[in-house]
Amino acid sequence: MKVLVFGATGMVGQGVVRECLLAGDVESVVAIGRSSAGIDDPKFHEVLRQDLFDLSGVAELSGVDACFFCLGVPSAGMKEADYTRVTYELTMSVAGAVAAVNPAATFVYVSGQGADSTERGRVMWARVRGRTENALLATSLKAYVLRPGYIQPRHGARSKVTLYRTIYRVTSLLYPLLRLVAGSHITTTEVVGRAMLALARGADPGKRILGSPEMNALSSRDG
Repeated sequence: MKVLVFGATGMVGQGVVRECLLAGDVESVVAIGRSSAGIDDPKFHEVLRQDLFDLSGVAELSGVDACFFCLGVPSAGMKEADYTRVTYELTMSVAGAVAAVNPAATFVYVSGQGADSTERGRVMWARVRGRTENALLATSLKAYVLRPGYIQPRHGARSKVTLYRTIYRVTSLLYPLLRLVAGSHITTTEVVGRAMLALARGADPGKRILGSPEMNALSSRDG
């Protein structure tokens, strides 16, 4: 299986790449991004592009079985037009490029708990995420949406946002308690990666928008 990853340098992307590299049935992991993930593994290959809207000439797009889209930016302080550009427009541009050469590929998009499928709510980021989800699910790709809430970083995965890194350092000490209180409604970077792989292998979760409980169940079922 050949896997394409966008957002490999982010916290979620780091966890997803790790699980892909550990998977015996994944022959190749191609990360496309603006900066290097600094990974040295024979199965891992990077394509660095400053303009991710322009994927013309990227031969690595061909022959892809699955695309895991983990790119995302915090919405705080952003205008809706700018957030739409990097959330909706970029995601759909990548999905179109993947679908053009791999129409049967699985496309898994990391959204967020609280995304607004009606696209009419008062919360800006939720509207834009919901619009992106709806558009992806309407493509010819075998698309799935992940809506995690709290994600605990595992195996060295780190957020690129300083504030988030501080929060995760504190919550890592409380993680056993969080698991006890919230149960299946929280997840980890490891589980997100395994859930994505399960979907790429053809697992049928019975729905196309998955929250943390469904991701945890998929990961457990997939071993």
